[in-house]
Amino acid sequence: QLQLVESGGGLVQPGGSLRLSCAASRFSVEDYAIGWFRQAPGKEREALSCIHAADGRTYYPDSVNGRFTISRSITENMVYLQMNELEPEETAVYFCAASTGYYCSGYTVPRVALWGQGTQVTVSS
Repeated sequence: QLQLVESGGGLVQPGGSLRLSCAASRFSVEDYAIGWFRQAPGKEREALSCIHAADGRTYYPDSVNGRFTISRSITENMVYLQMNELEPEETAVYFCAASTGYYCSGYTVPRVALWGQGTQVTVSS
């Protein structure tokens, strides 16, 4: 069964850091564009980053550029999201998602074929 499983969420203080992990099963992270999203209660889902399948180029919206970094390990078949300088308003469920194709659409994942179950990130003192 094709699957994405996130981990690494939790409670962090404002200004702190977390690294989220996304483990892919039964397909390679090298074969599809993969990205991260978040959704806070009562808000729309927000795209955070995307990594091209072919060359690993990465893209971010202005809201997280310079603070968040998406990366991947092809040998481990994992995608990561390093998040720094987190703020309380970034409390949300964070999801990874895989596209049906190779390329990102800007900083978002086009034609999502697969979602992870999400991991909760809470930023609070």
